[in-house]
Amino acid sequence: MSDESLYALFVVGGLLLIGLLVLAIVLSVRVWRTGKYLQAMGAGGKVALWGAIIYTIFPVDLLPDPIYLDDVGVLGAALFYLTRLAVKTRQRRSPLPPELQRRR
Repeated sequence: MSDESLYALFVVGGLLLIGLLVLAIVLSVRVWRTGKYLQAMGAGGKVALWGAIIYTIFPVDLLPDPIYLDDVGVLGAALFYLTRLAVKTRQRRSPLPPELQRRR
């Protein structure tokens, strides 16, 4: 491998790691914002929120810290779960009128 191709590989790898870091930060902020609405969602929502945040911040990971792939996965799963939980909570609070329920 020449020096130029090795340099290009490092640059691409560095950009990929920076992209994963940015994605982890964006997902952390989204999970944190979703967590504001967890007052009525019960213990499961709070455990998912704090578990994802603590896993992202905690220095011991499944993969070494420069590789944020596992952090992104945990945050994405928590965001998916919290979004579904928020939708269910909203549906329980304000049920749809009967004519709209039949369309679903």
